[in-house]
Amino acid sequence: MLLGVRHYLLCVQFFTRIPITGALAQWVGYSPAMLRASAGHFPGVGLLVGALVAIATAVLLGLLPDAGSAPLVAAALGTALGVLITGAFHEDGLADVADGLGGSQDRRRALEIMKDSRVGAFGAIAVVPALLCEVALLALLGEASPALMVLALLAAHGVSRTWPLLTIRLLTHVGDTAGSKSKPLADQISGAALRTGLIWCLIALALFVLGWSAMTPIAIQGANASWLQPLVAALVASGLAWAVLARWFFRRLGGFTGDCLGATQQLCELAFYLGMGVSL
Repeated sequence: MLLGVRHYLLCVQFFTRIPITGALAQWVGYSPAMLRASAGHFPGVGLLVGALVAIATAVLLGLLPDAGSAPLVAAALGTALGVLITGAFHEDGLADVADGLGGSQDRRRALEIMKDSRVGAFGAIAVVPALLCEVALLALLGEASPALMVLALLAAHGVSRTWPLLTIRLLTHVGDTAGSKSKPLADQISGAALRTGLIWCLIALALFVLGWSAMTPIAIQGANASWLQPLVAALVASGLAWAVLARWFFRRLGGFTGDCLGATQQLCELAFYLGMGVSL
């Protein structure tokens, strides 16, 4: 049990800017084997990030005037908070993937470009629209129902961090194995770690269902009365996004890099919001 808590905190330390320092960091410890074992808690970190962003968004919606632009303001500030919490970790991965795969058709050259820490034209072109789409889609959900917007944030962050685990499971890591800080995480994920990730994902989905069930009919005005249709649509859209990306990475790179995992999280989260919005 305590080992599981240490693995979870190590995953939080790796994927967020949430401070785990001093005596707590010493207790958690670090080794490549521990980091590899912590991979299954990636969706759990997403659940934590999603909860923090959802709470902040709910507070903002309560403080802002009841105007048409309130969901847009809350979505923009909530998205900015999510970027701050993660240190733009996944956005950086999306930018690197766009630079590499957009900058060269040659596999080796694409991998070299992805290792460059500088953001090129393709990276900027990918990240800016992605953030704009996230804000717009969340605002759309907020206009349908502020409560739905908050619940979508909670579920999407957990679900979108489950798909990269399947990428690790099914594809081969092709990045710079010597210099990649994600290499321990990118090794073939164990069945136990994958089950842990799926459990975290199910918890996120269960919280969405419980939250939806607790809403009054007024709180879900403009939305379907059943939670099943929007949630299934969101999961299908997110899963399709993952399948397209996994096939793309395999065809272009022969596998994946740590940046590919970040890009997968970002685009699967967007697809989740899009599927839910379309279902309404």
